[in-house]
Amino acid sequence: MIKDTFEESFSPEWVENNITDRAHELVVLRRIIPWERIVTRLTPFYDEAPGAEGKSLRIMAALLIISRLRGLSDRKVVEQVRENRYIQYFCNVPDKGLQTFLHPSSLSVLRKRLGEDGFAIIGDEVFGMLRIAGLVSGDDALIDSTVPESDIIHPNDVQLIHRAFRKMRAFAKQHRIPVWWDDKDLAGLWREFGPDKKKNRAAWLAVFNGMFVPALKIFQEKVGVLRTSPKRKKKAVITLNLLNILEEQTLLKIAGERHIKDRIVSLDDPDARPIKKGKSHPDCEFGTKVQMTFNRDGFLITVENFIGNPSDKILYGDTLDLFIKRMEGYPDTAVTDLGCRSLKNLENTPSEIGHVFMGRSDDVAEEESSRCRSARSATEGFIAVSKNLRGFGKSLWHRLEGHRMWSLICQTAHNLKKFLQLWDEDRIGEESLKKLGLA
Repeated sequence: MIKDTFEESFSPEWVENNITDRAHELVVLRRIIPWERIVTRLTPFYDEAPGAEGKSLRIMAALLIISRLRGLSDRKVVEQVRENRYIQYFCNVPDKGLQTFLHPSSLSVLRKRLGEDGFAIIGDEVFGMLRIAGLVSGDDALIDSTVPESDIIHPNDVQLIHRAFRKMRAFAKQHRIPVWWDDKDLAGLWREFGPDKKKNRAAWLAVFNGMFVPALKIFQEKVGVLRTSPKRKKKAVITLNLLNILEEQTLLKIAGERHIKDRIVSLDDPDARPIKKGKSHPDCEFGTKVQMTFNRDGFLITVENFIGNPSDKILYGDTLDLFIKRMEGYPDTAVTDLGCRSLKNLENTPSEIGHVFMGRSDDVAEEESSRCRSARSATEGFIAVSKNLRGFGKSLWHRLEGHRMWSLICQTAHNLKKFLQLWDEDRIGEESLKKLGLA
């Protein structure tokens, strides 16, 4: 059961006394974001049966957006609502009960409930509002990929085994089972490994694996006879399967394999992969691949996450189709780098697209070449901005679904900030302002 209507929490007197800057960016965004449509579309994620009423969806959706607009953690965004009148106003949190209006853990629960589909709804409504207002042009499709790093420490194989013991220890504690390995021996090995890890990592891997193999076998037996709730049982089986993959990977590593397909680099984020992007620094990043499309103004049109590093050549067709679908029309020009270049992609690009630039000046007519090269350079700049200023640089949520949700909410924040940039520069026409309710 959820509160599914939008109710204004502030009286005109409260606004006059507390919101003195009517041109503040959060005041402007509060006016243009289609809150009622977002709330209406998110309501089905909640049970209609009578019961304890959940937090206002208007508040929760605003908290998700402001957390990425300001780069705040769950705890910090709740603190900021309590301390900052403009954020309080943006999120529509009334003074009554302000200091206890929400526990930060509720945002984690919300993410699990909404999932990728819920985050896509928020992004679709914000993007649709900007597009209908005429701010987002689809004349150019600028396509490129990048890697948002996972929030994990730089992996090594011994560390992964040590982490596996922590996973089994957590299982034992949850189900009140004594640990079935010598914890003192493990702690001693870990202390010895620290100062020696750069010299003899391969030897240490064999030592730790020798302790891990029998412990994993007993863990499998305990999971097999576990009597608990279906949810806990499922979680234990997922952990067991992950540790079995780690054991297979470790044996390959000990045998001298250097390139292991689908190598796990984190037990907390098993969908993260080591990805080489062909750049000098960093030469390898750990996370998921993101394929992005921008228009020439820098609005982020589409964003898709992939496990590992699928070739841009393979992704090009589907990515272009997503751009066309979202913009409800064909771009005049498609701009990519050499990573997408193939005869198949050149031939299969829809004929409605007048110019296709894939990293070579002779791909287009001479009079178009300079414009396309400029667009290609702009794409690199847009990605740099999205990673360094818009939150894409490091994904704080785990697994592919978490990275996908992170990308979607960062995309929403990116496009709202692009709107604010146009607003500050007075580049929004009168007709668009009227459609947004700002004129």
